[in-house]
Amino acid sequence: MENYIRFDWAMKRLLRNKANYAVLEGLLTTLLEEKVTIHKLLESESNQEDEFDKYNRVDMLAENSKGELVLIEVQNNNEYAYFQRMLFGASKLVTEYINRGEGYEKVRKVYSVNIVYFSLGHGKDFVYHGKTEFVGIHNGDVLELSPFQKQTFKVDKVSQLYPEYYILKVNDFNRVAKTPLEEWIYYLNTGNVPENATAPGLDTVKEQLKLDRMSREELRAYYKHLDNIVILRDNIMTERAEGRAEGRAEGRAEGRAEGRAEGRAEGRAEGRAEGRAEEKTAIARNLKALGLTTAQIAQATGLTEDEIRRIEQTI
Repeated sequence: MENYIRFDWAMKRLLRNKANYAVLEGLLTTLLEEKVTIHKLLESESNQEDEFDKYNRVDMLAENSKGELVLIEVQNNNEYAYFQRMLFGASKLVTEYINRGEGYEKVRKVYSVNIVYFSLGHGKDFVYHGKTEFVGIHNGDVLELSPFQKQTFKVDKVSQLYPEYYILKVNDFNRVAKTPLEEWIYYLNTGNVPENATAPGLDTVKEQLKLDRMSREELRAYYKHLDNIVILRDNIMTERAEGRAEGRAEGRAEGRAEGRAEGRAEGRAEGRAEGRAEEKTAIARNLKALGLTTAQIAQATGLTEDEIRRIEQTI
């Protein structure tokens, strides 16, 4: 199977090229279930130069042929207030893209598309859609537009006037891709395109986003990007492992009247060792899925090549 460039890197370096708009158009057409043509790309807050932010996230703001705004954001690591951030981002667009003195009928439709590589909230699905509706508290009916409003605003529902949110929890996808949207999620998760994929835009991914199309310098920068993502995830996993270790140690200590210091030290050491082993194994699996060689994975994780081969046998 061919290996392709990760979507977040492509957003930073390649998808801003008009020749590659078909990739974003294909993703949005599949997700929104209507034909999307990108009119132009607008300035967004993203692509921070901060050492953490520039690897942690990337966003892109597009305007479609209907004048609607589409904010696409990729988030690599956990952010506990991410739901509020989605709200802030969409609200900011609503206020920034209306001229002072214009009537409220000029407020533009906003879509917020969020591709997250961490566990956001609790749910069983891997794609979520949020929109605004007004429901009667007594009769349960949904408030509708008047005929005049429908004609004026050229929409059928109140929810079509408000920002809509999509969350793609790509790490939670663990099935065979059977639909165009699942084909896209599979690519976003693994960096590979399913055989015989039919989803719009993935044909352009296969043509334009192959790793072997990159120059040596581009490959070097790309692998550095992957390394930094792994380091960011590694830091979070380490913090979680140490937290589990300290909790385990404290639990042991509480059950002992004597030797509390010894039990705490023993539990912390044991938990950290277990956590680091688990963390290295998880990182090795992620790097293998990204297409790195055994030697590259060994260099990034500190595992031996034999250990990595044993891990590969369990994938």
